[in-house]
Amino acid sequence: MADPKKLYIRTYGCQMNVYDSERMAEAMGGAGYVGTDRPEEADMILLNTCHIREKAAEKVYSELGRLRSLKADNPDLKIGVAGCVAQAEGEEIMRRQPLVDLVVGPQSYHRLPQMEARVRAGETALDTDFPADDKFDTLRHRPKAKRGPTAFLTVQEGCDKFCAFCVVPYTRGSEVSRPASRVLEEARDLVERGVREITLLGQNVNAYHGAGEGGDWSLARLIWALDDIDGLERIRFTTSHPNDMTDDLIAAHGACAKLMPYLHLPVQSGSDRILKRMNRKHTAEGYIRLIERIRAARPDILISGDFITGFPEETEDDFQATLDLIEAVGYGQAFSFKYSTRPGTPAAERGQVDEDVKADRLHRLQDLITRQQRAVQDAMVGRTVGVLFEKPGRLPGQMVGKSDHLHAVHVADAGLGAGDLAQVEIVESGANSLAGRIVA
Repeated sequence: MADPKKLYIRTYGCQMNVYDSERMAEAMGGAGYVGTDRPEEADMILLNTCHIREKAAEKVYSELGRLRSLKADNPDLKIGVAGCVAQAEGEEIMRRQPLVDLVVGPQSYHRLPQMEARVRAGETALDTDFPADDKFDTLRHRPKAKRGPTAFLTVQEGCDKFCAFCVVPYTRGSEVSRPASRVLEEARDLVERGVREITLLGQNVNAYHGAGEGGDWSLARLIWALDDIDGLERIRFTTSHPNDMTDDLIAAHGACAKLMPYLHLPVQSGSDRILKRMNRKHTAEGYIRLIERIRAARPDILISGDFITGFPEETEDDFQATLDLIEAVGYGQAFSFKYSTRPGTPAAERGQVDEDVKADRLHRLQDLITRQQRAVQDAMVGRTVGVLFEKPGRLPGQMVGKSDHLHAVHVADAGLGAGDLAQVEIVESGANSLAGRIVA
């Protein structure tokens, strides 16, 4: 019997790409491939790309350049580019890098086996369509392999918001929500295979409106249905838009014990002028009032956010308004970036801020965020929190997991295993993690 072909996938970017890579591996498993973490022994290499970060496309070309030697050593090696850069620049990738055999967008990866067959027949394959067939339904039945204690589950894709800086509507398409029954079926399957925590994913996940019993379901209704699954202990979701933070979802944070006290709610800027230029369709004051409502429902919730510095035409006063908003909210975690142009987006055509100014503002913003994050983390000392343990730590007998608030926590207890959920008293706050001791 011939040895199975080996597939290496390198994943860039968001959690949704991690989920997509898992599904690509499953699709190719049906075509006789097994996974490998060594690109030099692979029969096929897939780069699952992200278009959000600065110079995303150039980083892909750089990585492809590094793969040229592997292709020279193994002419039968097939190389593919998937994900959002593939969607945005499919034909250009094929033109610039002849070593690429296939390019597939994020809505078409269920067609990978057919594309691979064409490539093996000596053709190139390009598919960046938004097909009518449901990729999730096509890849509905996962192999019943044992899973780790946490998993991502995509419930919604695409975005209709058209923020002026963002390529998602062009690379992922308009908002589409999976039927509730399909989500619940996949969640039950994950739990049967050992998963205890599920993070629901979407480019705009709280706009979820999947078909369900009695009509379209909101994200809150879906969460309550997941709450009924025995063995599922924790529910999270990301990423959200402030304008879709509905009353029932806010209420769920206060009433659903399995919904963890952590919310990633990007605001991007604290300046109403810049928010309008970004096409965010909310104000800084409205965002702050929304956070107050969420905290009234769940006082211990940890708020995470996204920020862009140096958006076109941002003044020092605009930037100060962002710092003021951060001071008002108090973030436990945040992600911040210098603005970088995305071809085809409205903001790319506007007056750009000097790179040195962008960098200075990013440094100042990150200093403030770091102080806030550290204060929130230090305040955990003396508290008892739930921790889901995921893997051994660096020291003998040490286990590491995530707290309810998504902090990394390590304890010295050789009796714990991956998937164990315990109450832990936090005894120390380190640079990037918390130390604790088991209470129950």
